[in-house]
Amino acid sequence: MFLEKNQTENIRRGWIEVICGSMFSGKTEELLRRLKRAKIAKQKIEIFKPHIDVRYSESEVVSHDENAIPSTPVETALNILLYINDDVDVVGIDEAQFFDDTLIEVCNQLANRGIRVIVAGLDMDYLGNPFGPMPKLMAIAEYITKVHAICMRCGSLAHYSHRKIQSDKLVVLGETNEYEPLCRECYNKVMIQSKS
Repeated sequence: MFLEKNQTENIRRGWIEVICGSMFSGKTEELLRRLKRAKIAKQKIEIFKPHIDVRYSESEVVSHDENAIPSTPVETALNILLYINDDVDVVGIDEAQFFDDTLIEVCNQLANRGIRVIVAGLDMDYLGNPFGPMPKLMAIAEYITKVHAICMRCGSLAHYSHRKIQSDKLVVLGETNEYEPLCRECYNKVMIQSKS
């Protein structure tokens, strides 16, 4: 059955955008920029973050530059679906690496419903390994933006998040006292030194 011309004009097309990179690379800043532009375009937006991320605020997504936007903290990715009505145009998700792989299905469901989904998160953990659901999200996303920080040792582009404190936990919330962005060469040097 073919759709009439006026019916095809009302179909919403959804997609997934991923913004990834190291700590201090501007991921959240880019997420906020895109969400603010959607608001200017009079689109209805909803923003989510993991409930464990309370570094700057319990109820806002906040960049390192202290730009902020109200958000809903959720315990699991599946909780996001409970907050989405049919009139939502854009969904923003910050710190995606802290969610489990159910985030992939949630993002797919939202995009399949015609919603633009913008996800920001660390692509690698402090050991340089792919972090949480981020690799799979990048595989299914229509658009990927990799942002870079500046290496704190040499000034080159940085894409590693080096943990400066001792901890074997995968998730340690922190800022400049706990982490520094490093380029590949400086990161490798630091990792070799820490093993000797």
